[in-house]
Amino acid sequence: MNKITILWVDDEIDLLKPHIIFLQGKNYDVITCQSGQEALEELQQSQVDIVFLDENMPGISGLETLAEIKKIDLSLPVVMITKSEEEFIMEEAIGSKIADYLIKPVNPNQILLSLKKNLDHSRLVSEKTTSNYQQEFRKIAMDLSMVNSVEEWVDLYKRLIYWELRLEDIEDSSMFEILESQKAEANTHFGKFVERNYESWFDGDGPVLSHSLFKELVQPELKEGPTLLLVIDNLRYDQWYAFEDTVSSFYKKNKEESYFSILPTATQYARNAIFSGLTPLAMEKKHPDWWKNDTEEGGKNLYEADFLGAQIKRLGLDIKWEYHKISTLKQGKNLSQNFKSQKDNDLTVLVYNFVDMISHSKTEMEVIKELASNDKAYRSLTQSWFKNSPLLEIIQQAQQMGMKLIITTDHGTINVKQPSKVIGDKETSLNLRYKTGRSLTYEEKDVLAAKDPTEIHLPRINMSSSFIFAKNDLFFAYPNNYNHYVSYYRNTYQHGGISLEEMIIPFVVLSPK
Repeated sequence: MNKITILWVDDEIDLLKPHIIFLQGKNYDVITCQSGQEALEELQQSQVDIVFLDENMPGISGLETLAEIKKIDLSLPVVMITKSEEEFIMEEAIGSKIADYLIKPVNPNQILLSLKKNLDHSRLVSEKTTSNYQQEFRKIAMDLSMVNSVEEWVDLYKRLIYWELRLEDIEDSSMFEILESQKAEANTHFGKFVERNYESWFDGDGPVLSHSLFKELVQPELKEGPTLLLVIDNLRYDQWYAFEDTVSSFYKKNKEESYFSILPTATQYARNAIFSGLTPLAMEKKHPDWWKNDTEEGGKNLYEADFLGAQIKRLGLDIKWEYHKISTLKQGKNLSQNFKSQKDNDLTVLVYNFVDMISHSKTEMEVIKELASNDKAYRSLTQSWFKNSPLLEIIQQAQQMGMKLIITTDHGTINVKQPSKVIGDKETSLNLRYKTGRSLTYEEKDVLAAKDPTEIHLPRINMSSSFIFAKNDLFFAYPNNYNHYVSYYRNTYQHGGISLEEMIIPFVVLSPK
């Protein structure tokens, strides 16, 4: 391993001889200079790993030298050392992207800590993270065999996400592979938990579900001034965490809760349920003109505003509200440009079709497969999209208008890996994570089957229709042209079935900073 080379710049360098001897004893090479000009000349000739720079020197000052160093090599870490604790010097140095800031007199251990922090940081973090996860792995493995409540599942899922985010950047990929297998095992147990308990949740013995979200969680927030309710399609918990920091520049988080998407975890069911405040079965009975089953022609989410209006009336809310749905970049820009028109509303509801936004076309599955082949890339894509979208501009305007912000979604999504064979007639629905139709043939171990859909509050298209929901990371494939179909859809993001990623989703309330 090559020695690390330090360039130390100080007009009183002779007084620092004990520090330099100490560092040489720790196997560092130290080049010394007595002025900023000398240091800049040295940098043109020598490869160095880090610079220790005195702020107060004759000739060009430390801050001026810093500016010139950054022109030579923007990524070279520079540690500013100064006698002064004046705030403007600190601000100048920090604004110039220094790596660290030390006040004289410095002791050798401070220097060593700064070196480790700046040059050895990733290795140290990697080792510490790996060690901590190894301990947590055993705890999660034990908890998996015992977890048996909604609250425990939410807690365990959030722990898995926490470690996924911590491990994704470390050098030891084997740890990440262990986590992936642990997530898969968790989803196996979660599927069994949902199978045992899902039906009872509709009797009030369970989590907040899609159809109770507005009444239980949104309505109480409407008593305290104008509110922007933002429903981002397909948003998983880890994706929310990917852009939470960006939102926090404008808003502070008041609370974060989890709620569960109903089955199927698909837009036409889950999002209509949010806005109607009704189960799909109740929607079909109460609003037959607005509800469409899978086999019916036409858009399945065309009446969200009507559903919402009916729910608001049913709840007796005397509020001024507007509903907007954004499915294209142009629509997003138009709303951003005219958002001030929402200032007199008690409630502004904004549905943002996130997947359409990042793909810009109906070939969204192929585009996302290219850009996001795994969860880390999918999070990164989400973050990049959000930072450059009209949605961020809308959020900034909402903050300036003093609006409370609620961020939530209708369901999550999962990267599907394994096919499961299914056979159905030509009326069978097309979704890869759930199927509804007559005479379905399937692998029983792979699915939760609802032979009487009304028992889980889903409409029955005809007398012999049933629903099946894929568990884990499975996707349904027909025997015809099986190999082509499987290779085309494997490693794509799908929703509609039963997984932690699809069902446990965020509800976040924020107030303007």
